[in-house]
Amino acid sequence: MKIGIMGGTFDPIHIGHLLLGEFAYEDFGLDEIWFLPNGNPPHKETADTGASLDHRIKMIKRAIQGVSYFRLNLHEANASEHSYTYQTMREFNQMFPEHEFYFILGADSLFSIEQWKYFREIFPTCTILAAMRDDKDALEMQDQILYLTEKYGARIRLLQAPLLEISSTVIRERASRNLGVRYMVPDSVAEYIKMNHLYKNERS
Repeated sequence: MKIGIMGGTFDPIHIGHLLLGEFAYEDFGLDEIWFLPNGNPPHKETADTGASLDHRIKMIKRAIQGVSYFRLNLHEANASEHSYTYQTMREFNQMFPEHEFYFILGADSLFSIEQWKYFREIFPTCTILAAMRDDKDALEMQDQILYLTEKYGARIRLLQAPLLEISSTVIRERASRNLGVRYMVPDSVAEYIKMNHLYKNERS
């Protein structure tokens, strides 16, 4: 099967994440999209921030409920040590040799990928789907793809994604001030945030 990988903290998961997964699924004929919450991300000083890992997982479950090709994968969430993309993708290839993996990332990540730990080891494990939000980015994205392809043998394809200026940071900030987050997250997630008083202790 052709599997799309959507990684991140998902704190909380929002409409932008879901649309990116949907576009990748349809545009590249994928069989499933795996949402991969990171339980111990290397760029955080603590094991978890904001909502607890349990809350983040439950929100993902709510967000993808009823979508047969959206799946929750807890491989990184269950890891006791820091999770790195190269390591996760290498392990997926070993665990599921019958699958073909597509790693979904944003434009910013494509330009900063050389700063990732052991980034060269990512390229043999998957095809990268790089989200391009508008036509203005096209030339720069193509140049970066050509550069990474020629220098490292990367397999990268452009993913045309909708332009949505939604961020988990803004959602947390609004929730901390008891403001609505409807339309930025699925209704079931907005309900969960309100019901569990999430992000109330965060500074606005």
